[in-house]
Amino acid sequence: MKNIPNTITCCNLISGCIATYWAFLSDFQMALLFIVIGAVFDFFDGMVARLLNVSSPIGKELDSLADCITFGFAPSAIVFSFVANLHAGVRCLSPLEFPFLLLAGQASIAVIAFIMAAFSALRLAKFNLDERQALGFIGLPTPANALFWGSLIAGSGEWIANHPYAPLIIFIGVPISCYLLVSEIPMFALKFKHWGWKGNEIKYIFLLTCIPLLAILGISGLAAIIAWYIILSVTTKKN
Repeated sequence: MKNIPNTITCCNLISGCIATYWAFLSDFQMALLFIVIGAVFDFFDGMVARLLNVSSPIGKELDSLADCITFGFAPSAIVFSFVANLHAGVRCLSPLEFPFLLLAGQASIAVIAFIMAAFSALRLAKFNLDERQALGFIGLPTPANALFWGSLIAGSGEWIANHPYAPLIIFIGVPISCYLLVSEIPMFALKFKHWGWKGNEIKYIFLLTCIPLLAILGISGLAAIIAWYIILSVTTKKN
């Protein structure tokens, strides 16, 4: 029984590896799908551990390692592959061409993309040591950041690629994400002590607005939801 939560966590890690594979093949919708699957496993591993009363330090460390892959490395691979293909024009690069791309003097692509993986790891390390995040978050959770970039590129990648300032959008957006990951900005969690309206106003407003955003924007709606989550958190934070 004690191995069940760790098995679920490993499924999260494997999902992240598969998402990375699809990212390097420039199939961003499949990459996003496996990030979502990983997020589902990430949600259930802790819940199962608590239900079975088998929480352990190893499980906590394994969870962070899995999250580094699924919510750190995989979205960074999506951004890297997307920007690399921008430099190649409309043609999608194969994974074997990426090393030659770096040798050609465009290593900045890798630095910009994968610096997000480093900040995701730092955010996860801080979360493990921070006792203030029992009922909420300090900084942007890594799954939210991964879903933002995955859905933005999977849903709106073609529009961004045709935008004259596409590289600038990425080069500005990634550092902003890195800052939000390790910031001291309080962000609400969808945890309910009770189901009443009072005290849960922000959570219910957020959940109710998610439905039309997904209905109108489709896959890109996930990115809009994450952006809306950040805006709500920042504008309603308690000083």
